[in-house]
Amino acid sequence: MKIAMFYAKDYEKPQFEAVNARHGHEITYIAAALNASTAPLAKGFDAVCIFVNDMCDAATIETLAAGGVKLVLCRSAGFNQVDLKAAKTHGLTVMRVPAYSPESIAEHAVAMILSLVRNVHHQYNRVRNGNFSMDNLVGFTLRGRVAGIVGTGNIGRSTARILNGFGCKLLGSDPYPHDEMKALGMEYVERDELFRRSDVIVLTAPLTPETKHMVNAETLKLFKKGSVLINTGRGPLIDTKAAIVALKNLETLWYLGIDVYEQEAGLFFENLSAEIVQDDTLQLLIAQKNCLVTPHTAWLTQEALTDIAEQTLGNASSFSAGAPVPERTVKLP
Repeated sequence: MKIAMFYAKDYEKPQFEAVNARHGHEITYIAAALNASTAPLAKGFDAVCIFVNDMCDAATIETLAAGGVKLVLCRSAGFNQVDLKAAKTHGLTVMRVPAYSPESIAEHAVAMILSLVRNVHHQYNRVRNGNFSMDNLVGFTLRGRVAGIVGTGNIGRSTARILNGFGCKLLGSDPYPHDEMKALGMEYVERDELFRRSDVIVLTAPLTPETKHMVNAETLKLFKKGSVLINTGRGPLIDTKAAIVALKNLETLWYLGIDVYEQEAGLFFENLSAEIVQDDTLQLLIAQKNCLVTPHTAWLTQEALTDIAEQTLGNASSFSAGAPVPERTVKLP
């Protein structure tokens, strides 16, 4: 197949080239993001390959279809950037990568926990400036602490296994309790109870109307004093402004680590070091010394990149053969 890969980055090309040696597709790498204005670049291609910051709305899909595109390959688990109704109208198939190296995201979440509770990032900056004092660096150990995991899918379970190894007591909140987690000693509880009882809370839940802003001004009042909150799920799981207030008053939440941000589009994945970042809420969040922000990089490992390339190009091959893999094919409305 002829594939136009939009928003292509140098760090992902080696894996795609290595995997494609077995599939034999013709890939054209395009640095620009896909949107209505760049969609004409895909004319004559069989498929477009897109990432989370690409915009595959109705106008874009109409242009893609007119240019001969039949397949939209999401090299991500999420597909909210695709107008599924428009895809159905124009006869496009949408495929995705349901799961890739959940350990990558889980390990990043735990790395954020450790950096926050042991002040690793602050110590790094201090030492570089010649400050070797121990003032305000007292942390705490994870052994014996209660770790709550909201969402025990692949990533949540991987996170739980690691925290179990640290000696944490595990709580879980998920509509579908998992037998492996129960065998590990995880106690499933309602989300509010998890908030009340946990010392460390990790959000790995999907974004739905029910989970949007699950952490807000009211639920933050339920948190333990001195608690840690990590979000590697979806940005809008947290009401950012409410979290900032909590981080400043220190009544419950003491530490926040986020790899995803509810208004990250147009910010994360971009180099804005020579510009003035216009998002005042994000700037205020970054300014909090008890907050650690990473730019949606929890997934960014060699293993994850290889998984994504394998599944994405496998999706193209299965579609080309007339038998797209059902569990990777998005159901259209």
